[in-house]
Amino acid sequence: MQASAKIIPEAPATIAGAVPDQRKQDYRNAMARLGAAVNVVTSDGPAGLAGFAATAVCSVTDDPPTLLVCINRGSSAYPAVNANRVLCVNTLSHAHEDLSRRFGGKTPVQERFEGASWSVLETGAPALDDALISLDCKVKSVSDGGTHDILICEVVAIKENEGGQALIYFDRRYHTI
Repeated sequence: MQASAKIIPEAPATIAGAVPDQRKQDYRNAMARLGAAVNVVTSDGPAGLAGFAATAVCSVTDDPPTLLVCINRGSSAYPAVNANRVLCVNTLSHAHEDLSRRFGGKTPVQERFEGASWSVLETGAPALDDALISLDCKVKSVSDGGTHDILICEVVAIKENEGGQALIYFDRRYHTI
């Protein structure tokens, strides 16, 4: 198998640090080839109910159990997640593709939660009853990630369901493993 390398030249200096369109598209195309588990991240609290689909979720450490979640500041879920400071990462199975699409689009927040069974663990953020795993978290810190915030979250409760195949997003399509 022969691979071809594409060197992305350093971006020239531009007004306000904007990245040229081609460089941005090349990066997006490269990231589409980085497969990741599909998650629905939920929050509830004084600022209201919210949820969004996310693949930008990653373990940080197990002492204390900590993960990171990236959220677009322009998303409809951002104000509530930012104010509530709690969230639940629900890792989806192959049976949840439609649910992922609802949470990943412009569907009104109440409609996102319809058609699925939810409960709460410790923080009050909705945990999907049949998720492969639900990681209930308190947001401990927030870092600037350009268009996104990087939320560092301490896991305070875990619910795991046996069986099921994971839903993965790779090359702009859903896959099952």
